[in-house]
Amino acid sequence: MNRWGKILLVSALVVVVAMAFRVSWNALRDIAGAVGADNTAATLYPFVVDGLMALALIATLVLTDKDRTFALRVLGTYTLASLVLNYVHGLVPELHGASVDWGRLADWDPANYALVLLATSLPVGSIYFGSDLVAKVLHHHPAPIPAPIANAEESTETNMIRSTADLAVSTPAPITVAPVRMPDPVAVDFVKSALPFKTVPALAPTPVKVTGKRAVAATSTRPRRATGSVPTVARSARPKRTPAQLLDEARTVTAGWSAAKVTAEGIRREVHTSPANARMLRDALLAERAAAVGTP
Repeated sequence: MNRWGKILLVSALVVVVAMAFRVSWNALRDIAGAVGADNTAATLYPFVVDGLMALALIATLVLTDKDRTFALRVLGTYTLASLVLNYVHGLVPELHGASVDWGRLADWDPANYALVLLATSLPVGSIYFGSDLVAKVLHHHPAPIPAPIANAEESTETNMIRSTADLAVSTPAPITVAPVRMPDPVAVDFVKSALPFKTVPALAPTPVKVTGKRAVAATSTRPRRATGSVPTVARSARPKRTPAQLLDEARTVTAGWSAAKVTAEGIRREVHTSPANARMLRDALLAERAAAVGTP
């Protein structure tokens, strides 16, 4: 239904409710006059009953859960009360001419007492229930409605299309590349190079001569130049120890060590020598201990 159709439907409903209220207003006004209300109170009495019915209907559309159930009960109770009072107005012709005695809505006393109690309690109930419904509506926080997913079918179809292969032809096999053999490393004597404060001649770069598939180091014809001497300031004040002195010092340090504790790192820390000399001393000490064990 478009916007104008909804407007026409609501307008027609308002007109019907207004006419029904006018019919009920006549009966409720006479009932109010019969229970002792003056002209102004009798004129406002229908708004108290039927007006609360309209308020309860609006609250029913807004509230949820237990509050909505409470609003429905109020709406049903006041609808039933208005129906009973309109029915009594139709059964007692004297109410139409306002010739009935005050507080007399039925000939049977129990029924009359019940009807008078109902008519007089409806205004008080309107104050209580109306205030409660308004408070519930004002404090009601509706749950947010999740936004619909736009183009849900299209997104699903897109995901299904993306999951398939993009190429009709299979991927070609990877190209294998022949390994390239690197030249053999040049062996360097670390024992000699690690000796402290020893002048090592500079090594000139050796050109590599490629013969077939194997790289062979070519022989250099240029003479090697000796490097300059170490400056006096850079030299250590400690005299250089001979291998024999190092071995004697290592014997003294490791005299109480077990064979498992005699390591190159331990000897290097205690004797303060190079790693190469420490390994040499370790081998010498272990050889001496092995020879001593084998000697009777």
